[in-house]
Amino acid sequence: MEIRPGYKLTEVGVIPQEWEIRPCSELSERIMVGIVIRPTQYYVPHGVPAFRSANIREDGITDSDLVYISESSNALLAKSQTKTGDILTVRTGYPGTSAVVRPAHAGSNCIDILITRPSKKVTSDFLAIWVNSSFGKEQVLRNQGGLAQKHFNVGDMRNLVVALPPLSEQRAIAAALIDVDALLGGLDRLIAKKRDLKQAAMQQLLTGQIRLPGFHGEREVKRLGDLFRFSGGYSASRDQLSAEGHCYLHYGDIHGSSKTTVDTNADFQDIPKLNIPLNRVSRDSLLEHGDVVFVDASEDDEGTSKHVVVVNEDRRPFISGLHTIVAKAKTEELAHGYRRYCFQTAAIREQFLFYAVGTKVSGISKTNIAKLTLPIPSVPEQTAIAAVLSDLDADLSALKARRDKTRALKQGMMQELLTGRIRLV
Repeated sequence: MEIRPGYKLTEVGVIPQEWEIRPCSELSERIMVGIVIRPTQYYVPHGVPAFRSANIREDGITDSDLVYISESSNALLAKSQTKTGDILTVRTGYPGTSAVVRPAHAGSNCIDILITRPSKKVTSDFLAIWVNSSFGKEQVLRNQGGLAQKHFNVGDMRNLVVALPPLSEQRAIAAALIDVDALLGGLDRLIAKKRDLKQAAMQQLLTGQIRLPGFHGEREVKRLGDLFRFSGGYSASRDQLSAEGHCYLHYGDIHGSSKTTVDTNADFQDIPKLNIPLNRVSRDSLLEHGDVVFVDASEDDEGTSKHVVVVNEDRRPFISGLHTIVAKAKTEELAHGYRRYCFQTAAIREQFLFYAVGTKVSGISKTNIAKLTLPIPSVPEQTAIAAVLSDLDADLSALKARRDKTRALKQGMMQELLTGRIRLV
């Protein structure tokens, strides 16, 4: 490897000559774990806020779903109280994720979280950024202990090595990356706002609370059994799937996706394949353009009404899988574009929950799904509603693409700045 003048090869890569390699033990006044036990007996409605792993994110500490510890629990409070500038690091779940304690959160406590108090040799922001970077994460993954449940411990944090620029450069690097985090945070908030706007518009338009110009009159209510005929899928396990064969819609991929459509062209590379002769599959289990596929079982209420609408204009062989209910249209009363949205109302979800049976796993049968009812606007009104909601979806997709590009930009900046390939001072 050729190393350009003014740089040196170290255990974390090539860095400027004047930078140092130091373990966190030499950069910290103390590293400790907050309250290790789950002190549910000390939880109170109001008291001293305590952070858990879910509150620690790379872009900062979130106050959502905080717990509170009784102020009378002095021994617990004294052990894990934070100060401004402390770095909180997740030990389990997503170990290594770190955030800096800002003044608003000083005095809070931590439950099963590493607390690092940096020395004057390193700024808090720079150290947290380093631990969150690929250079820090590689060490976290290499050092974490445990079998089923992985842990990142005090000793691991003490041994984590850092490429350390002078303080002025640490501050400049941190400021540049924090600016990008602020941009990402703004995009996340805008996406959340647009998503809420779309959700509200969808509920109002689909239920008829708001009518688009030119449309009026009562909507006919129809049973799904009048609109669709229902059948089951072809049973195959996840182990039977591969990259070869015919497209296969696994119920787990419906549960695991936030999308309400699956497109055999746009999503082809991501759709699992099943390599079997098509003559083994019932025609009712072969998915055509406009079919709706519901899951017939879910471990939670939210997943009971999960479904996707099939986009298959090229008529590729597409097999619906285990634990799916295929809905094929009997009539032309529901426009294809409208199907993408009409099963997402609160009223439909309530009907799914009403008919769902089971304890740990709730399911719905083909017989019961046929009993669900749906208000049907005219096809022109359906088309107009779908166009409005599709435009909102396009806006959301554009914002998400911009956010993804900004995240990629940040990752590139971290690689360049944390190795000194780009210098800011």
